Amino acid sequence: MSAQMVGIEDDVIDKLVGLQSGGSTHALRHQREKVVIATQGSYRTLFDPALAGIGLDERLLVALYACRLSGAGDLAAHYRQQLEALSVDAQQLAAATEGQPEQLPAWRLRAMLIFTRALTQRPVEGDKEALHALPGAGISTAAVVALSQLIAFISYQVRVVAGLKAMEMLVKQSSGKEQA
Repeated sequence: MSAQMVGIEDDVIDKLVGLQSGGSTHALRHQREKVVIATQGSYRTLFDPALAGIGLDERLLVALYACRLSGAGDLAAHYRQQLEALSVDAQQLAAATEGQPEQLPAWRLRAMLIFTRALTQRPVEGDKEALHALPGAGISTAAVVALSQLIAFISYQVRVVAGLKAMEMLVKQSSGKEQA
């Protein structure tokens, strides 16, 4: 099944890395087309406006914050652009962008961002207190699972983008040496 058939011609990772069809890094990434399809499918599912339990604005704010914590500027800019299209609350956007969830009122988004920080910075240890704060902030068990999946996906996406960018840089350096 080709990428065109399943509609990943606008693949987010390919766009963020700047991969061009026919390039060596693009070809390497697309050797396992089912992984590319699954990755883009996960992205579409996790950011589907119809996904229940956590609002699209909340999911995008979590993604922005996780990217900021991971130092993934290109991905953070992508999620910020998505948020700007939604006209998200300025205080919430500032908290996710500047990394200050404690500045938010003690409710849903604050609990989500604190949980995001715990999973992003200490994934093995996590933070029991941050996890237990989620139901207290009105977040259902199913939404907690979805939030955890979202944070894990962003972590994966950050690593894939960083790895592909490093590969692209090596390819460009190698081709520059060959021409010299």
